[in-house]
Amino acid sequence: MSDVAIKIENLRKRYMLGAIGGRTLNAELQSWWARKRGKEDPNTQIGQDTSRYGETFWALDGINLEIKKGEAVGIIGANGAGKSTLLKILSRVTAPTEGDVWIDGRVASMLEVGTGFHGELTGRENIYMNGAILGMTRKEVDAKIESIIDFSECRQFIDTPVKRYSSGMYVKLAFAVASHLDAEIMVMDEVLAVGDMKFQKKCLGKMGDEAKGGKTVLYVSHNMATIRNLCTRCIVLNKGRIIFDGDVEKSIDEYLNVNNERLDNFYTLVKEERSVYGLGSDFHLEKIEFNKIIPVYSSTEQMRFTINFDCKTIFNDVRIFLHMYNAKTGIPITLVTSEMIDTEKHKYSFECDLNLFAGGNYYFEIGALRMLPNGSHITLDRTKTKICFQIIRDDMGGDSVWNNSIYGNVVVPHMRCI
Repeated sequence: MSDVAIKIENLRKRYMLGAIGGRTLNAELQSWWARKRGKEDPNTQIGQDTSRYGETFWALDGINLEIKKGEAVGIIGANGAGKSTLLKILSRVTAPTEGDVWIDGRVASMLEVGTGFHGELTGRENIYMNGAILGMTRKEVDAKIESIIDFSECRQFIDTPVKRYSSGMYVKLAFAVASHLDAEIMVMDEVLAVGDMKFQKKCLGKMGDEAKGGKTVLYVSHNMATIRNLCTRCIVLNKGRIIFDGDVEKSIDEYLNVNNERLDNFYTLVKEERSVYGLGSDFHLEKIEFNKIIPVYSSTEQMRFTINFDCKTIFNDVRIFLHMYNAKTGIPITLVTSEMIDTEKHKYSFECDLNLFAGGNYYFEIGALRMLPNGSHITLDRTKTKICFQIIRDDMGGDSVWNNSIYGNVVVPHMRCI
């Protein structure tokens, strides 16, 4: 008997830009007839660009892949790399344009929160419906339903229509169903991003157990920590092609090399859209510039940079803050705040001590907050631009090698003998 669960040969998927977008068939026919006569599309919105309509885009471009039974395989890549398209083809949600896919076993897929759920049905009814879709009998579902409900932590709401569930409850129940039903292949697309930390840990343990028990797991995520904890093999996609397939750590390094932000010394923040309405209205960060052409520092250096901002209202209780992250994992490292600044100056230079950071690549997101007398604060502005820098550290001493994934990112001084 073959030990191959999934085999893919020369898989390609093509989409046509702007080809279909009308709300009704009548609107599509109107648009088609207008384009054919060289007239303006009557269904386009004001300012909508139709110049690229009809162009083709290859979401997947020549994928060749073989996955063995019992493997836990991570799939990583930038947004638009083709990860979700690949999983949709494996789940038979969409068909390939070219190529062949062989699958040995039933597939339980979670491509988004609550995939396959019907909002008007209760949680219990959706469990039975998903089981039927996967080819299970009612008797088989009966034998597992109590375990599914317990795992989902939704027993109190199991007989409530799922349209009333929160997104977290959706993902808990959906994951519980997918992991307990008798499918040999589990396909997961960023499903753990919604659940709380306790449930994420529980899910990772379950997925690991299923893989050890012979199930094949395909897991897409932008969280490198979960990829590292769950997967024994990792595939890196870039622009619809596989650029690396192998060891998890090497795959993560390859992904970061391809998608790593450039180490620029200047960032413009003026035109960046803020994620929350009202941010940047009274106090607006405009630009940041490092004191080096390339922001690479030793741990004994001070990282210096200058920030320009515009302030419509004069405040005397404002601090600049930096949210520091590990560029390899995306995990927050620390929060650094400045002293109070004079908002009438519109420009400040800062320096940050790096002697506690381990060597590696980092980035920070910058913002400004206003301190209140009661000790709380109001965020005036915050950007999502990743402002990247690198630390080179060669003072660890002896033959010790600092492994960030094991020891973390903070290097504390040596213990003193007393």
